[in-house]
Amino acid sequence: MKLIIILVLAILPCIIYAQNNSTTYHVKYTTDHIKLDGNLDETAWKNANYISDFWQFFPTDTVKSVNPTEVRILYDDHALYIGIRAEVKTNNYVVASLRRDFGGTNNDNVTLMFDTFKDGTTAFLFGMTPYGVQRDAFISEGGASSAGFNTTWDQKWLVESAMHDDHYILEAAIPFSSLKFREGDTSWRLKAYRWDMQTNEQSTWARVPQNQLLSNLAFMGEMVFEKPLGKSRTPLAIIPYINALKSRDFITETPDNKFTFGGDVKVAVGNSMNLDITVNPDFSNVEVDDIFTNLTRFEVFLPEKRQFFIDNNDLFGNYGDMFNAAKPFFSRRIGLARDAAGNLIENRIIAGVRLSGKLNENWRLGFLNIQTDEDIVNEIASNNNMMLSVQKKVFSRSSIGLFAINRQTLKDYDFLDSSKEYNRVIGAEYNMASADNSWTGKFYLHKSMQPDDKKGNLSSQATVTYNTRKITWIADLMHVDEGFRADLGFVPRTGILKNGNGFIYKIYPSTGSISQHGPGAMALYYWRPKMDFKKTDHSYSLYYTINFKNQSTFRFDLQNQYVYLTNSFDPTRSGGVPIPGNQDYSFNLYNLTYQSNQAKVFSFNAMSSGGQFFNGENFSAGSVLTFRFQPWVSLSLNTRYDAIRLPEPHSNADYWLVTPKIDVTLSKSVFWATLVQYSNQRNNLGVNSRLQWRFAPLSDLYLVYNDNYFINDFGPKFRSINLKVTYWLNI
Repeated sequence: MKLIIILVLAILPCIIYAQNNSTTYHVKYTTDHIKLDGNLDETAWKNANYISDFWQFFPTDTVKSVNPTEVRILYDDHALYIGIRAEVKTNNYVVASLRRDFGGTNNDNVTLMFDTFKDGTTAFLFGMTPYGVQRDAFISEGGASSAGFNTTWDQKWLVESAMHDDHYILEAAIPFSSLKFREGDTSWRLKAYRWDMQTNEQSTWARVPQNQLLSNLAFMGEMVFEKPLGKSRTPLAIIPYINALKSRDFITETPDNKFTFGGDVKVAVGNSMNLDITVNPDFSNVEVDDIFTNLTRFEVFLPEKRQFFIDNNDLFGNYGDMFNAAKPFFSRRIGLARDAAGNLIENRIIAGVRLSGKLNENWRLGFLNIQTDEDIVNEIASNNNMMLSVQKKVFSRSSIGLFAINRQTLKDYDFLDSSKEYNRVIGAEYNMASADNSWTGKFYLHKSMQPDDKKGNLSSQATVTYNTRKITWIADLMHVDEGFRADLGFVPRTGILKNGNGFIYKIYPSTGSISQHGPGAMALYYWRPKMDFKKTDHSYSLYYTINFKNQSTFRFDLQNQYVYLTNSFDPTRSGGVPIPGNQDYSFNLYNLTYQSNQAKVFSFNAMSSGGQFFNGENFSAGSVLTFRFQPWVSLSLNTRYDAIRLPEPHSNADYWLVTPKIDVTLSKSVFWATLVQYSNQRNNLGVNSRLQWRFAPLSDLYLVYNDNYFINDFGPKFRSINLKVTYWLNI
């Protein structure tokens, strides 16, 4: 704690100054009817102010954009209206897919971000392609990392487009009911940026230095309304679902037929809070996790994909270590549990509520309470899962957060150990972000409580990043007590003290094919306090990164790893003789990665790594090949090969991961995707085929087929087909 206080006081003077608001745009009020047809021919559009001075962000950030972009914004009592004219070299538009929530790196698009509370930490994003494909996202953490870019946030809004030989037009209407803001607002913060794939150019209205992310909320202009806004009128949304599932487990020879129903309710509380209620939620397998080969000793962090947990998820899931080494709350723990044999199975969620959003410009509140069902046969207890989170903005873009988490069984179970009856975690955090984002950091202290609580049970961290145009420096110090426990969190290692430093130097050539390049170095250490602070791990890395102007990237790493194994470990997970514990291992290896321009109809990623591995050797190679018949069909093939060679009597292994995928977008409302996943490490061949019809805004019909087979002794494992319908009804 002393170190954390010293670091905060040392850096505090660097972060107390105003945000960057050097650009202002005046938005006119209109009473005219705006017809969305991809033609900006109404008088209101002709009289509207517009912004057009876009600056390059990539391949350089020092010149104006090549192809002009004009953005006009109007508003009435009900909606914002956006009119965009984007000039192009040719009509060979790059649009990878007609699917909503497209990726910005492989589509021509124009995107607008609205910081309605002018806090520099959260914003609403709306993007559009020349085909009128939409994406919307909720931005948190100041937009300074990909973790704060949430594209599962969906709202109702409309876009029409028109494509011409030398330009395209976008015309959109965003209802005020799809946004959160304060009654009487006279201004918001605004960012408008564009990806122009024909010229490999990214450009933005408010200039952003290239050492920051384009989505960073520290760099925005201001939009001033001609007259104050009225009250935010978010409607009551009822989202029922029905799901018919037919499945068969071939291992136990048990068929299963289910018909379930339930749904969610979204209630607006004031101008900026949401109350979400879910009853008998259905988390059926309409979207599967990507499989992976795990050669480490630890659990792998996987992202949350369930809609109920996504909205304002940063209020709950962003506490703890920035590098996912100690998270007190990880929503994927809810709805999954281990049976008596230790297998991870589904644990039915009965119901849940979540209240989240802004109390005012400076305060945010999050409350989550979910009840899971008991499963006596599999020795799984019924649990109540609760989290309370409060955050207050301080200075220009920083925040202080407090939280409390409780996981508790509702009654006594004969099969449940008394130490598992409850687990509670409380904590405080300071998230630092200077106005220009040159200084960022996190400082936290958490404590867990459970039956037979021991002294300590603390988790803490102090992390600081200094990021300028040429230099990035990172310092990290984290400690997790042996007895710290977070049943609803992600804590792969306890009883550790971790410290590390990283340094990157960036070079920007004025000519040639390279946009940016430079070396980097990293040193990371793990110590065990209960072993007289014995060093159990270190990782040294020297690397060089090259970013080309055609949007391809290259990186080469040289690493030295040291591991003191306290317990024996079989990296092949094949049941063979494990590598002995209570001794140390030191080994050297390399990593090589290349990514081509993803905007091309054919693109690829390639990687290779190899060298020493504990007391043996390891070689890995992989690639992702993608070919598009844009915008209708995307074909991809993901392959990875891992070869482990260990001395006798340990086992060798050759692991293959092969994942072909076809994604067909028949229109902007009908999609079909089939994914095949082969992994001989997991002895599984899986097929997931999904047909989706968006028959109304945010309302979908899914027909999903899942099939899994053993590989070693080929035969079926599990098969299912389910029909699911969800409907979003605004009242």
